[in-house]
Amino acid sequence: MACDLLLKGATVVDPSQNMHGIFDVAITDRKIDRIESDIQDEAQQIIDVAGKYLTPGWIDLHAHVYAGATTFGIKADALCLATGVTTIVDAGSPGWTNLRGFLEYIVEPSRTRVLTFVHISSIGLLNSMRGEMEDIRNADPEHTARVIAMWPETCTGVKVRQGALQVGDNGVEPLNLAIQAAEMVDTRVMVHIDKGVSLPSILERLRPGDIVTHCYQGKGDHILDGHDEVIPEVYEARRRGIIFDLGHGAGSFHYGIALKAFERGFYSDVISTDLHVYSIFDPVYSLPETASKLLNMGLEFEEVVRQTTVNPARAIGQEGQLGTIKPGSEADVAVFDILDGDFIFTDSHGRQESGNRKIEPYLTVRKGDVFYPETLKTEVKETLRRAAEMIEITGVPYGAIREIKPYKPIVE
Repeated sequence: MACDLLLKGATVVDPSQNMHGIFDVAITDRKIDRIESDIQDEAQQIIDVAGKYLTPGWIDLHAHVYAGATTFGIKADALCLATGVTTIVDAGSPGWTNLRGFLEYIVEPSRTRVLTFVHISSIGLLNSMRGEMEDIRNADPEHTARVIAMWPETCTGVKVRQGALQVGDNGVEPLNLAIQAAEMVDTRVMVHIDKGVSLPSILERLRPGDIVTHCYQGKGDHILDGHDEVIPEVYEARRRGIIFDLGHGAGSFHYGIALKAFERGFYSDVISTDLHVYSIFDPVYSLPETASKLLNMGLEFEEVVRQTTVNPARAIGQEGQLGTIKPGSEADVAVFDILDGDFIFTDSHGRQESGNRKIEPYLTVRKGDVFYPETLKTEVKETLRRAAEMIEITGVPYGAIREIKPYKPIVE
């Protein structure tokens, strides 16, 4: 039986099916048709991917892509397709007042699947120069819940940031209001943890399925105590079903915190970038670059794939629909090389660690269409130009922990 696209000979890694072996993948009518050894059928297009790794399309659970309407937002579509990401989730750039614009100008034109958390702040993450919840009047649980109910196919939950710079003197009240909104529509909360709000006071309020993002942040009120042990409240939260997301960003991944957590057997559930204007050039760049840091810290590649496919799918209630290449699922596929060499990786604080492996995107299949990094260079270059332009306009945002400047080009 003829298929539309045949990917031959890769090492297929799909934790959703406990699959790890050399197979061919056939795609027909934009769906995964079959995964078998040595498929001999005719195909409209055959791509030899022997020696490479084929996984479900990656899911970036935390990014900011409301380009042109917020200071954080980047034009992410081409960058996603150039780096193996087929689904990107905005972590609360829109609030209820500007969600409709996000749907019309970001979600609808995008080739990449775009989902979003809706911020409890009615204005969303509009401006990187001030805290969106310093004024508690910005919170509006009723309207937040209403728009999530109107567009449930796109809205994955409620976002709130819980650091002194975001909430001022309001403590955990923004989180209380976010949970109130989430309970109205039976959805989850993603909470940004940061210096200035006690982590135990956050964790005790969370419900099974809620998400803590920036789990390896090192600015303060983090997961370690004064003796570099993971605090007991973190273990208790995990036992209760709280999900821990990496959320790298410009200020929220600290090698010292992450390495100590690894030594104690505490690992994130999800790897995500927190990709935005102020992190795209350095130190984040992409999800494969971020995942490479964890790979070189000792995380097995199969676990890296788990944390970028089935785990984020499960975190947003999409297990079985996203993060899998089981037959019948939408044909979202990523193909990578794992390069050997000497590489330097940088955390949000400027600390550098060396590694000998790097995950390098080779191609992305989104809904049956094939994209190569080389063919997306011009679009990615425009993404970078616009990000640099915003940095020029705003300067360093409030709360920055080191200088931010667009000095690491990814496109020649």
